[in-house]
Amino acid sequence: MSRTHHTDPELAHRLSRRNMLGVAAGATAAALLGAAAAPAGAATQTASGGAGRGRPVLPPGRLGIQLYSLRDKVSTLGFAPVFAELKKYGYDEVEFAGYTQGSAGPITLAQLKRLARNNGLNPIGSHVGYYSSDPNAYTFAQNLDKVLDDAQALGLKHIGTASGPFRYGSTVDAWKRAAEEFNTYGAAARARGMKFYQHNHSEEFSFATDNPKVRLYDVLLAETDPKLVYLEMDIFWAYSGQFRFSKRPDGTPAPFEPLNYVLRQPHRYPLFHVKDGVSDPGNQYGYRMTDVGDGDIDYQRFISAVTRLRGERLAHHWQAEHDNPTESFTFARRSSEHLHSLREKC
Repeated sequence: MSRTHHTDPELAHRLSRRNMLGVAAGATAAALLGAAAAPAGAATQTASGGAGRGRPVLPPGRLGIQLYSLRDKVSTLGFAPVFAELKKYGYDEVEFAGYTQGSAGPITLAQLKRLARNNGLNPIGSHVGYYSSDPNAYTFAQNLDKVLDDAQALGLKHIGTASGPFRYGSTVDAWKRAAEEFNTYGAAARARGMKFYQHNHSEEFSFATDNPKVRLYDVLLAETDPKLVYLEMDIFWAYSGQFRFSKRPDGTPAPFEPLNYVLRQPHRYPLFHVKDGVSDPGNQYGYRMTDVGDGDIDYQRFISAVTRLRGERLAHHWQAEHDNPTESFTFARRSSEHLHSLREKC
């Protein structure tokens, strides 16, 4: 099963498979999280305190899962058994990270779409690479029409990339150039009734090398057309970015709150990745990734804040994810149980 989530060059340069589980945000991050994340050690509080008598925090029909988390099962068992399990766990949607199933054998897009529908799962989106040095690569830059053809065949409403906009470097002009390309992909997707989106990692919240006062993520937001380019906030990585880039290169404070990006432009964030982490200030990334509900990110508060906005309750999609779960079916089941247990505070 192919996956572009961690193959963008800037992330691959910084992370290896061995240290992926050691990504995190620590005491500094906890202080900055404010309303959006619980303090260290709040995993138990979140799991128990979130289950009250109010209405469910999670909007009905909007819980999905990024299939990268289940790539081991997809590549050995195939999509059919995986979808059957996800249905039992109460998932409504799936986000693809490739359309093949390894040793389980070939499968067509039509069969894949039918399998999802037969199990009550809505294929909501897919991650595809941004660019490659290979002129024939399956990426937006090299094969835009093919990427969109496949997404349309699956009935996707969203098609995006988990690659960072670092194709031309880390300067302001480099990101403006990448933003122009994203606008092109967004226009092509919109012409087919889909939304193009970009999924962040923590590096997007770093500062421009030619202007250390400018956060690169702000360049992306400013230079992309909000009617053409959307964002899928990976909440875990956003808080890792908050931990890593709370100061400019010269040491001056530059705190930010990931939730505020969403609250300012809720229509730009149709999709979210819900992954959790335990605070670890000794790790350069700040969090150790965990199953959803076992970490310190207060999803009761984060999801509530977003879904209460201006009638936006049914406008967002929440995809559970873990980059390297200990046991992927267990992760999927426990994450669903936790998110369904969360209740709004009365």
